[in-house]
Amino acid sequence: MSKPNVSRLTVNMKKIVSVIVIFSVIVSCQEINRTPKPDDLIPENKMVDVLTEISLLHGARSYNKALMEEKGINPYPYLMEKFGIDSVQLVRSNNYYAENYKQYQRIYDKVKVRLETLMQKYDSIREVEEKRQDSIRKLIKSDTLNKRQVDSLLQDTILINLPQPVSRKRERKVFQDTVR
Repeated sequence: MSKPNVSRLTVNMKKIVSVIVIFSVIVSCQEINRTPKPDDLIPENKMVDVLTEISLLHGARSYNKALMEEKGINPYPYLMEKFGIDSVQLVRSNNYYAENYKQYQRIYDKVKVRLETLMQKYDSIREVEEKRQDSIRKLIKSDTLNKRQVDSLLQDTILINLPQPVSRKRERKVFQDTVR
């Protein structure tokens, strides 16, 4: 007698599980509402320019935020004016591209390539300027130049105006325990 009850219970459980599975499949197959293409969508190439500039501005701000604040530099109005866009247009365009994964990935791949190219260009400028500084130092040590020539050479170099290279490794800060 107990066997028929177990089998009837198993059949009922299978029905319940299959109803739950069918219901979850139906519910999960709903249409996803996508963001409609905005009328003022920023074109893909311009979006690459904007995102590259945003990355550079964020890097500059994180490199020396105090200097930017001291000089009264506010990067976002500059960005909006430079590209002739407004913040709402940027947000709408970004949301639209974010929902179109392949297109968004293509945009960010282009941004990455541009940033890497800029980094290589910056590094090559730094190398040239370091070599120039080294040759000036050698001339100074050899006493073949007078003070006016040295000042003129040093004034012409752009290395003085370039920031030091940023280490890509994070420094570990050691904090001393003030409570003893």
